[in-house]
Amino acid sequence: MSGQTEVANVVSDQGLIAEVTVETPFQRFASDFMENRIAVVALIILSVIIFIAVFAPFISPTNPFDLAVVSIMDARLPPGTESFDGIVFWLGTDGAGRDLLSSIFYGLRTSLGVGVASSFIAMMIGCSVGLFAAYIGGRTDALTMRVVDMQLSFPAILVALMLVAIFDKGVDKIIIALVIVQWAYYARTIRASALVERSKEYVEAANCLALSHKRIVFRHLLPNCLPPMIVVVTVQTAHAISLEATLSFLGIGLPITEPSLGLLIANGFEYMMSGKYWISFFPGIALLITIVTINLVGDQLRDVLNPRLQK
Repeated sequence: MSGQTEVANVVSDQGLIAEVTVETPFQRFASDFMENRIAVVALIILSVIIFIAVFAPFISPTNPFDLAVVSIMDARLPPGTESFDGIVFWLGTDGAGRDLLSSIFYGLRTSLGVGVASSFIAMMIGCSVGLFAAYIGGRTDALTMRVVDMQLSFPAILVALMLVAIFDKGVDKIIIALVIVQWAYYARTIRASALVERSKEYVEAANCLALSHKRIVFRHLLPNCLPPMIVVVTVQTAHAISLEATLSFLGIGLPITEPSLGLLIANGFEYMMSGKYWISFFPGIALLITIVTINLVGDQLRDVLNPRLQK
């Protein structure tokens, strides 16, 4: 059964039957992943961050964007200060009097949502383009890769700035811009894997059985190309979060009504020289921890899923 340890009976040289424990693929993957304690800690922290992002409206001390509970009299209070209403601001408040801890919870929700959504859509587009380019080959493959090379030759931040300037602000606009920036990375990665898999015997057997091209690509090629794609998804998700934070910090990303961690950092930039460091410091730490944990988990996934790196 899947997820459970299988027990096999093996006959020894003396004719005795011995029970040998056989690990399932999931158990083998989990044991290999847990060999790196740093990656396990990063996975735990990332799970907590995802939990906070998903349930931010329910676990936040206050709603930082509800004008009925936000008071300008609480503006720029240092960490640990108690307000007149008895609310303790553990991380202080920003220039508008909003609880910084609650703002970070909501900012994580926005940043992770934009990063995951853009990476997933870019993966779907890039995988489809890369798979068909590798499978068809010839001029189609060459033309597709030249388009990919042309896009990858430009810095991602430059392309994102141009697209945001065209699309204007908004969550949907930022996601579209990040998808356009990212799809080429997925297309190149999966094309490289698909070229290796296309020359194997099971693809030739599928062609001999006159299976449709769509079935060969999505039922045979794609499952065998997924391990490197899983690693790319984690890396590109972290890249999308940092790119969105950069755009929001520059003031051309998400609107004020839907702030991310980048916008929270930008809100405290003007107060840095006056000693009110916490307004930018704590959102920056949250952004740093999120990106580092995603990268650490992605690095360990690369080591586990790549057989060449196995001991």
